[in-house]
Amino acid sequence: MNELTPIQKEIVTALEQLKEKSLITEAVLAKKVRENTKIQGKNKAGISLKDLEVCVEYLAQNNQLTFALHLNSANDILIKKEEAWKLLDGDAKKRRQSSEKSISVLTNGDLRTKSSGGKAPKKRSDRKKVDFRNLDDFD
Repeated sequence: MNELTPIQKEIVTALEQLKEKSLITEAVLAKKVRENTKIQGKNKAGISLKDLEVCVEYLAQNNQLTFALHLNSANDILIKKEEAWKLLDGDAKKRRQSSEKSISVLTNGDLRTKSSGGKAPKKRSDRKKVDFRNLDDFD
């Protein structure tokens, strides 16, 4: 799994854990990724089509797990266990990519923690107070 990004590795792990199911929805897969990585928040986040396609292809070549990607009318990705792996066709792929612009997806940045080099949120500690009696500072 060295050619995969960290989020793609997590997606592959989640797909391997869910391999007993014949149909995996994008929401179930994203929930499993959030559970495995202990991501707080982003409960409505989905999975990027670009990352998912790489993972399906990787699993088909290395683990003999074959999934086919489908898109429902709400542009949600459905992952079905089938005999041969298959990615989305051109029209469905364009529809999904245009809908990803308006939804939140899980990214490599979501996996960063304090221990892995991510930046901790800074708190504002030094607030400047304006003294209205002394307005010479603003001249």
